[in-house]
Amino acid sequence: MKILITGSSRGIGAFLMKELIKKDYDVFGTYHSSSVTEFKEKLTKVDIKDENQVRDWINSKVTSKDNVVLINCAGSNYNSFAHKAQADEWKSVVETNLFGTFYAIQNVLPIMREKGFGRIINFASIVAQKGIPGTSAYAASKSALWGLSKSIAVENANKGITINNLNLGYFDIGMITDVPDPILDQIKNSIPSKSLGNPENILRSVEYLINNEYINGSSLDINGGLF
Repeated sequence: MKILITGSSRGIGAFLMKELIKKDYDVFGTYHSSSVTEFKEKLTKVDIKDENQVRDWINSKVTSKDNVVLINCAGSNYNSFAHKAQADEWKSVVETNLFGTFYAIQNVLPIMREKGFGRIINFASIVAQKGIPGTSAYAASKSALWGLSKSIAVENANKGITINNLNLGYFDIGMITDVPDPILDQIKNSIPSKSLGNPENILRSVEYLINNEYINGSSLDINGGLF
């Protein structure tokens, strides 16, 4: 089985790449702006907003003979109240989180359909569920994945392909580690479990979806009971 992970040089993507390689999966990933220090031979520089770069990366790593899993981790954020937002910055978030995800899905689907097997896992967010000030671009891009996945699930279910979203809460990995302590304490106190999530829970959820053929078009909440 071959696993493709977009945005796998840092944060959750890097964590998943490292752990899945340990489990002897054949894993390939992308990076864009961050520096690469580990698994250099497995990573390719790709601008996820560039459809041609995404297509070339996918076609260079997998063929119709492979059982393919696509995990869409690449993403960006822009914090601003909507009435103050810069249109170009807002658009860039949507192009990365939604268009980039779509480009990867669109270009891997023909390979999956020919093989008769495929697993697509997108990362959405509790930010799109709660309504958090300053996150309109991020929330819009992540909530769009829910409708996108339902449509693609219906189109491809008879080809052995599933597509699902993991709606993540706050985990002890990635951007959250840069949050000032007072704000971090507020976040923890808002979570019923009073703690950030262990990234291992993300890994277990990913493997669960890989091995399940009848969960399709769904969005699973992983947030410690935060709603």
